[in-house]
Amino acid sequence: MAKFKPQYRRLLFIDRKLRERRLGDTLPNCTSLAEEWETSPKTIQRDIEFLKWEMGAPIEYDRVRHGYYYTEEDFVLPALRVSEGDLFAICLAEKVLRQYEGTPLHARLVDIFGKIEKYLPEQVSVRPSGLSGRFSFFHEAVPRIDPTTWEKAFEALRLGRTLDITYQIPGRSKPYDTRVDPYHIVGYRGEFYVVGHCHYKKALRLFGISRIRKAAVSGDEFQFPPGFDFEKEWGNHFGIMAGDRQYKVRILFREDQAPYVQEREWHPTQEFRNRKDGSVEMSFVTSHLFEVARWVLSWGSAATVLSPRVLVRQVKEELDGARRSY
Repeated sequence: MAKFKPQYRRLLFIDRKLRERRLGDTLPNCTSLAEEWETSPKTIQRDIEFLKWEMGAPIEYDRVRHGYYYTEEDFVLPALRVSEGDLFAICLAEKVLRQYEGTPLHARLVDIFGKIEKYLPEQVSVRPSGLSGRFSFFHEAVPRIDPTTWEKAFEALRLGRTLDITYQIPGRSKPYDTRVDPYHIVGYRGEFYVVGHCHYKKALRLFGISRIRKAAVSGDEFQFPPGFDFEKEWGNHFGIMAGDRQYKVRILFREDQAPYVQEREWHPTQEFRNRKDGSVEMSFVTSHLFEVARWVLSWGSAATVLSPRVLVRQVKEELDGARRSY
């Protein structure tokens, strides 16, 4: 367990005493706090100044009642009790954060972790610096997101207001303007998407935040659709895309790749059936096939689509096109 500095214990003591007082009671002051803690009033005075100016505590002095009090009842002193496991998790999280570099989320989280480190005790049983070079994360390339667009998207979501955007579809020469009622924001493989009603398409759509060229929060409020549940809408998705149809997908994996397929959860409805020759058949139900096709192609000759026929055709056409390229 972490060992706290004497000053930090005093700060927790002062914080507790300020909370214990109610209207009409005698307020704690430097003299009364010093006597109870068995230290000098000057030490308590320095602690109160530290709380006010370094930790942002809303402390004021009541000249009538001759004592200190919190002007904000919901203020929380950042008191951290840090175990060895906690410190390891903090170190690990700092590494995980790097996969969000290039997004405004990264800067925010780095700032939060900086505040956590600021209030860690001086002596701890495990030093983060001693662990940092002993584990790593490899992450995928992430798209660059404009900080202003990021803020506008979350502001519209929070306020329940329509978002006016200029959106660039990959492969299109020019972006187009539309209005979106944001219902949800989801992160997937480093990209963040606004899920909402598109006024142009008059349907539920996904908008990659990195592809939004301009964004403005309008003054128009929208009604959140009754019964909308993102988890239900995307519950059986394979990747980020979802559709209206349901497909029963069956894929056969070669014997030498079967253990690698079975050791992971690729889809919540996945099922495996082992064959006598050592191969394994995987099946699941999904509402969109685009990313399923990409995933199957990543296995090369080790994976063969059995059904549905539309997926067999998509994979075959892509393989034929790849062969023609060589």
